[in-house]
Amino acid sequence: MQQQKSTAGQFVRLIRFLILLFCLVAPATAQDKPLTVITRVLPPFVIEEASSYTGFSIELWKAIASEIGRSSEFKAKANVKELLAAVEAGEGELGIAAISITSERLGKFDFSQPMFESGLQILVPEDADAGLGLRQVLNIFTTGAMPTILAILAALVLIPAHLAWFAERQRQDRLFSRQYFRGISHAIWWATGASAGQQPDAPRSLMGRVLAWLAIPVSVIFVAYFTAAVTAAITVQQLQGNISGTGDLPGQRVGTTTGSTAAGWLIEHNITPTEFQAIAEAFAALERHQLDAVVFDAPVLLYYAGHAGLGKAQVVGPIFRKENYGIAFPIGSELRKPVNSALLKLRENGTFDVLYARWFGQGG
Repeated sequence: MQQQKSTAGQFVRLIRFLILLFCLVAPATAQDKPLTVITRVLPPFVIEEASSYTGFSIELWKAIASEIGRSSEFKAKANVKELLAAVEAGEGELGIAAISITSERLGKFDFSQPMFESGLQILVPEDADAGLGLRQVLNIFTTGAMPTILAILAALVLIPAHLAWFAERQRQDRLFSRQYFRGISHAIWWATGASAGQQPDAPRSLMGRVLAWLAIPVSVIFVAYFTAAVTAAITVQQLQGNISGTGDLPGQRVGTTTGSTAAGWLIEHNITPTEFQAIAEAFAALERHQLDAVVFDAPVLLYYAGHAGLGKAQVVGPIFRKENYGIAFPIGSELRKPVNSALLKLRENGTFDVLYARWFGQGG
């Protein structure tokens, strides 16, 4: 009986030892397991070379992984929509590429601190049609200094017309009718001709003749200035093409990627985009002139225009809808805190700046 109790005690101690050993070994085994990182090919952030990946985001993650002592493997998706869906479904521990931090996404994911400042921009063909449509003509006469010039032109016609009519209306040999609307319409016609250097009828009154005399040098100076302003505006428009900013996008064939913030922005502004699974497909459609413009993340467009799209496409207009990129984690991920600490350390020790300069140059 005593021997049975001794055997049972030894068995219990063995079980306890095995449980303790498992508890000590299991965490180390979990730490040794490579992290699955979901990404997407998006130069210069993620570039696929043979069977491996490089780019700013990939090198940044490798530096972070080294800081937190974890190995990792990459799994690529076609676009940001599929990337985020894979992270949410648990296919990987995190997602990194060029993922914009938005209020909508914050409800579904935890994000690291911002790792890159960006925004949207417009890409058009290098040989974009520089013709002038109705929208471009209206844009010339409603922007810049042109409204002021037109207001001055109206004043140079309306003021002399009223003065001439007032001076002429009491004369028997008056040039204009005494009735206001009939007389002033004739006076405006006369003042318009005078401003252009054409005066078929001469006023009879002294004031009217003085006005006619003054109209000659004023018209020469102002008409020359007005002509130069219009010519300059048309020249700029022809150099820039039909699309030079966001205001020119309505009515154009605009492409972007599915599920991107660019697609959301276009839809919000009543512009129906042609959506592609990958940005490379949008670039190819632009080269084939199947699109008039591509709206997407500014760094990606600039990189394309300076590399694969050199001589084929150009970036136009300023950056709009500024946004930050971050690393996406499932809600409640334990990786978020150590990754944030590592990212801060990389900024402090200069590693982040070295990677940034390597992929984007010292000036960004």
